[in-house]
Amino acid sequence: MKCLIVDDEDISRKILERFVDQTDSLTLAGSCSNAIEVVKLLKEEEIDLIFLDIEMPEMTGMELIETVKESPQIIFVTAKEDYAVEAFEHNVTDYLLKPITYARFLKSVEKAVEMYNSKGDTSAPGYIFVKVDSRLMKMNLSDINFVEAQGDYIQLHTQRGKHLIYSTMKHIESKLPKKDFARVHRSYIVRIDRIADITENNLMIDKQIIPIGEKYKSDLLKKLNIL
Repeated sequence: MKCLIVDDEDISRKILERFVDQTDSLTLAGSCSNAIEVVKLLKEEEIDLIFLDIEMPEMTGMELIETVKESPQIIFVTAKEDYAVEAFEHNVTDYLLKPITYARFLKSVEKAVEMYNSKGDTSAPGYIFVKVDSRLMKMNLSDINFVEAQGDYIQLHTQRGKHLIYSTMKHIESKLPKKDFARVHRSYIVRIDRIADITENNLMIDKQIIPIGEKYKSDLLKKLNIL
């Protein structure tokens, strides 16, 4: 999981950075001293988990959650118990009190990883409903060839045609089963069994060439049934 650390205290950030470095299931994408930096970063980077302090100048951790649309999982890291009830009203993953031990940190991470892996569970239905114009249309997942980002919209390329819907890549990715779909680029999610051909930097689906982003390449190769 790609994670962010957000805390205005240097010592707290250093401790969390060390804990993340010791944890195989986490990759540190950034360490920020204020919440405003995070708002900008989330527009450019896909983040799965944020270790977030609550009491910070300019914008608090609570205000950040309310500001960010479709925020990643949140683990609050704070010196005060006072915010616990309010925190869980925001459906945060966990609430850590400083000073934090690595054992307690790891317990929170395991909970976050379990929630992350439960996305796209095989027991999930084989369809989603998407809003097309003023109606909700049932879309069978087996019909989707690939998803393409187009500004504030995404284009669903299906066996029956194209559908432009108002959504984000992060949101649609959370709805698609990981065993069937793979993020291959910042702007593309593909159905794995529709890949007709693949080279070092591109793949082909339905005669369309789709780029493969360097940071997504290793995950894609793990999902391919390679002899």
